Amino acid sequence: MITVNNKDIEWIEGETVEKLLKRLKYVFPVVVVKINGEIIPMKKYSTTIIPDNAEIDIIPIISGG
Repeated sequence: MITVNNKDIEWIEGETVEKLLKRLKYVFPVVVVKINGEIIPMKKYSTTIIPDNAEIDIIPIISGG
């Protein structure tokens, strides 16, 4: 089990940040992802594997005027 934005969801072994974002249907072009309090650089989304029991924050970056 992992926690994403304070909601428990199923943990999938070997799942990367990139795959998690696709599974959760995030469509924002830019999001900040933190795993257990550590910010993950966007360039590492495809290689960073999410550990079981992780606490994840996904923060969409939205601009406007």
